[in-house]
Amino acid sequence: MIYMSVTIGTPLQASAFKILLLGSGELGKEVVISLQRLGVEVHAADRYDHAPAMQVAHYSYTLNMADAEELKQLIEQVKPNLIIPEIEAIATQVLVDIEEQKIATVIPSAKAVNLTMNREGIRRLAAEELGLPTSAYRFADSIESFRAACDDIGYPNFVKPVMSSSGKGQSRVKSFDEVDAAWEYAQTGGRVNQGKVIVESQIDFDFEITLLTVRAKNAETGEIETQYCDPIGHRQDAGDYVESWQPQAMTAAALDESKRIAHKVTAALGGCGIFGVELFVKGDKVWFSEVSPRPHDTGLVTLASQFQSEFELHARAILGLPVNTTRHSVAASAVIYAGVDDRNLSFSGLNLALSNPDTDLRLFGKPEGFKRRRMGVATARAETTDQARELALHTATQVSVQQN
Repeated sequence: MIYMSVTIGTPLQASAFKILLLGSGELGKEVVISLQRLGVEVHAADRYDHAPAMQVAHYSYTLNMADAEELKQLIEQVKPNLIIPEIEAIATQVLVDIEEQKIATVIPSAKAVNLTMNREGIRRLAAEELGLPTSAYRFADSIESFRAACDDIGYPNFVKPVMSSSGKGQSRVKSFDEVDAAWEYAQTGGRVNQGKVIVESQIDFDFEITLLTVRAKNAETGEIETQYCDPIGHRQDAGDYVESWQPQAMTAAALDESKRIAHKVTAALGGCGIFGVELFVKGDKVWFSEVSPRPHDTGLVTLASQFQSEFELHARAILGLPVNTTRHSVAASAVIYAGVDDRNLSFSGLNLALSNPDTDLRLFGKPEGFKRRRMGVATARAETTDQARELALHTATQVSVQQN
């Protein structure tokens, strides 16, 4: 029996094992905390000062990560062992070069980051190379080709920039009269304005899930194995996650098909870590939607439902440590929005929100709020998912956001 040895140094010392986080939002913040518990030295970068993960990292940096030269200089300065991309607006070719030169390992891999940061790359991989079931789709890079794509796909359809997240730049187009407005919104709402969008047909589904899929090394053999968390149901508003719950009830056949799809796409992407695989489900039928090669916003529910949250699973997997995807509770999460466009916000009502012992909160510490910006999340445990959802939503509404 062979046991694979993993060695971690001491933070802020010559022996430190260094990780560079590119993108320092609320999900990255939880990843940083999980990594630091395992003795890792964390360097966090983002485009603005005092981003959530920066507040708990050992070092922080503010830069334009889409600028290849700036990003390359940061990597040369930090000399990380691992690089974790957390957002889309990154000069991904630099990461490909870094990995090819064996300067650092990109999580889960430079190939995965390159493909998944762009909806065109991942959709073509899933549908055209892997043969996975997806919605009908077309790509467009001009207003003329966009109008033609919408007519070709039919109405209603969904329009998304090829590079965006959290619903930014996305819209549902119900008729040709809405086409030009959708094009304009996609051009201004994407993380990186590349001028290209994807038009997707509307699928008649019962619900959508996130299947958190973990690729981690077997402690005895060193071989990469795939494990799955229980399916997470979620509700979105304008493409942005509003609430999630775990587990989502589904047929055994649908769950098996979900795992087959998730395994196929994550194996093609390679590397280790957690992947948020988004799927549409109707009865026993399942369609692939998207995949994120990192913790997923809907997976915030795992902070209340699992022995190891998605953030702990990610930290362990990328460090070559054993993982445990077991769920201990039925739970739900609900988003807390700023509700205002302002800085220096205050939060009250926390005592009421936490009066139930089965509830919890995460306030992200974002320095600036917008009406639809996530500033925190409430979690709750209960006997059933319906009860957990009701309690999580109630908990979220107890938190008041005030301007100062």
